[in-house]
Amino acid sequence: MMTNNEVLWTPTPALREHSHMARYINWLESRGLGGFAGYDALHAWSVREPEAFWQSVWDFCGLHCHTPASRVLGRRDMPGAEWFPGMRMNFAANLLRHGTGPLADHDAVVCHGESGAPARYSFARLYRDVGALEAWLRAQGVQSGDRVAGVVTHGYEALVAMLAATSMGAVWSSASPDFGAEAIIDRFGQISPSVLVLVNGYRYGGRDYDRREEFARVVQGLPGLRAVLSVPVLPGLGEQSGPAVTCWSRALAEGRGQAPSFTPLPADHPVYILFSSGTTGKPKCIVHGAAGTLVNHAKELVLHGDLGTGDRLMYYTTCGWMMWNWQASALLAGVTLITVDGAVAQPDLNRLWALAEQEKVTHFGTSARFLAECRKTGLQPGQRFDLTALRVVFSTGSPLLPEDYDWVYGTLPKQVLLGSIAGGTDICGCFVGCCPLLPVRRGEIQCRLLGVDAVAMDEQGRETTGRGELVCRQPLPCMPVGFWQDGDNKRYHDAYFDTFPGIWAHGDYVAFTGHGGAIIYGRSDATLNPGGVRIGTAEIYRQVELDPNIKDSLVVGRQTDGDVEVVLLVVADERLSEDQCKRLRQRIRTGASPRHMPRHIVQVPEIPYTRSGKKVELAVARLLNGGGRSDNRDALANPQALDAIADCLRKASLLEP
Repeated sequence: MMTNNEVLWTPTPALREHSHMARYINWLESRGLGGFAGYDALHAWSVREPEAFWQSVWDFCGLHCHTPASRVLGRRDMPGAEWFPGMRMNFAANLLRHGTGPLADHDAVVCHGESGAPARYSFARLYRDVGALEAWLRAQGVQSGDRVAGVVTHGYEALVAMLAATSMGAVWSSASPDFGAEAIIDRFGQISPSVLVLVNGYRYGGRDYDRREEFARVVQGLPGLRAVLSVPVLPGLGEQSGPAVTCWSRALAEGRGQAPSFTPLPADHPVYILFSSGTTGKPKCIVHGAAGTLVNHAKELVLHGDLGTGDRLMYYTTCGWMMWNWQASALLAGVTLITVDGAVAQPDLNRLWALAEQEKVTHFGTSARFLAECRKTGLQPGQRFDLTALRVVFSTGSPLLPEDYDWVYGTLPKQVLLGSIAGGTDICGCFVGCCPLLPVRRGEIQCRLLGVDAVAMDEQGRETTGRGELVCRQPLPCMPVGFWQDGDNKRYHDAYFDTFPGIWAHGDYVAFTGHGGAIIYGRSDATLNPGGVRIGTAEIYRQVELDPNIKDSLVVGRQTDGDVEVVLLVVADERLSEDQCKRLRQRIRTGASPRHMPRHIVQVPEIPYTRSGKKVELAVARLLNGGGRSDNRDALANPQALDAIADCLRKASLLEP
C-alpha cells in the first residue's frame, strides 16, 4: 500500500488544550510524574514505567475497586504476567456507576432497528433491569464462574444480560443470530453455558428471519443448560419453545426490585470469553480478565477516543465481534450508546449517516469496508446531513485505503478525526490507533497506543523499519488470562509466543513510519476477513464436506479494493453446474453465516498438502494476492498442485496471465 503521508487533519487549539488526552497530561504533571514535550515522550514513559502508567489510567478515569492491588504488575514474563495482584473489583460496577447520581435520568442506550421508533433507556433503567435479571439468573442456580451465553442482536437486551452476568461473577459470551447451529455449537459447546439467551429471530434487509427452529438445535446441542431466556426481537413470532424457557419480560418481572450485587472478584476473574476465527479447527476460547479489560478499554475510549460524559457513540457491529464488547465499555464514561441493528444499507447506504444526524452522534464507528462502499457509491453525507456534532470516525476490521482517507476529508466536516484503529479479539482492544493530539496522515494509523511496546519484527526476531510481524515486547493488561480449558497454557503459548519466545506475535504485517504512524498490510496467516469481520476456513470446510459432490476443498481470501473476497477451491469428479454452486453457497450461508459465503467457487484438480497432511492455505493465498511462489515447495507433499491451481485461477480471471 503506497501513501504520500500527506497531513489531512491537525488538532485544533481547543483539542490540544481540552481533550481528555490533554487533560491527562496536565493531570500527570500536576502529580509530579514528569513533563512531556509531546505524545512521543508520553508514549516512551508509558512503556518505560508500566506500573506508574497503568495505575495513572485507573486513577484518572475514576475506575472503582473494592480492595486495591498490592502492586500493579506482579510477574512480568509473557505469557503469564500478573496484573493487579490482590485487587478485588467488579467489572459491571464500573460500567453501571452512572445508574445512580447526576446522570441517572440521561440516555444510556438508544436502540434503532430497521423499522419503528427507537427505544430509549436511561442509566437508571439499565441499572434496575440489570439487577432484576441478575436476580433471575441466581434463581436459575447460576453462580460465579458459570457461563452465560447469548445469541443476540445488537440492542438493549444484550447489554443487560452481559452486565447482569458480570455483576454476579458469571462469564459472558455472545454470538450473532445469523450464525448457523453448527457454528454456534462449535463455540458454546466448548464452554458449557448454564443459561442461553436467545432472540427468536432478526430483521435484515427488510426481511424477517425466524430462527426458532435453528436455535432449537443449538439448545439440544448444549446439554448442560439450566435455562433458556427468550427475547422476542420479532414480536409477531412466538417464544422459543421448550420446558426450561422463560420470556424476557417475565424474567425481569420475577427479579424486579433487586439491585445489582456487584460481587467483588479478583482482578483476573474471567469476564468475557471471545472466540478466534476457527481457521484450523474449532474456534479457540479466549478468556479475558475483568480488571485488564476495564483499564485498557478506559485508556482506549477516554484517552485515545476522546469519549466522555455527554458524548454519543454509534458503533455498527454485531454481538459476535469484539467491537461490541469494546463499545459497551463506553458506559463507564457516561457515554450514550446508539445501537443499530439490521442491514447497513436498509433502505440505502445513507442509513447510518442519517442516524448520526438524528441522534447527534459525536463518535461514529464502522468498518473500512463501509467507508470504501460510501466512496465507491459517491455518497456525500457531509453535504446531505447535519453532522456538526460529529468529532471522531472510528474505522477497523481491515486496512483503510488512502483513497478512503481522501473521501472522509472530502465530504465529512473538517473537524472530524479519522481514527483508524487495529488490534483484535485476542486482546479485545488495539495495539495502534488514534490520538486527538496528533495529525492524521493519508493512509496511516496515527500511533502506537499508550502502554503498547509494539514494533515490526523480521523473521530473525530483529526490529525492522520495513514491513514485519506486528509484535508486542511487553505485557499488556488486556492480554488474555488464558484459553478455556487450557490447563498448561500450551495452546495460549503456541498461539502468540511460539514464533518469538517471550514476545507477543499478533499475525499482522505492519510497518511503522518515521513519525510514529503505522501501516498494516493485512494478516500474515490464513484468516479470512471479508467486510472487516474475521472468519475461519474451518467453519466453511465443515459445511462444504456435507456436499457429496465435493471431494476436497480449500478456502483463501483475495484482496480487492480494500476488502477481502472469499475464494473457495473445490475438487470434484464431475464439473459442477451453476445450480450445484448455488446450493453450495446456500449451505455455507445457512450452516455458518452469510459472511462465510464464497464470492468465487473455482474447480481445481487437487488441493496442496504439507507432508504432515495439513492443507496449505497460505501458499495459495500468497499466489492469489500477488505474492508469487516464494513458499518452501519442498515442504509440500504435492507441490504440483500449486501450478494446477494457478492455471485454474487464471482461467477464472482471478490471477494475472
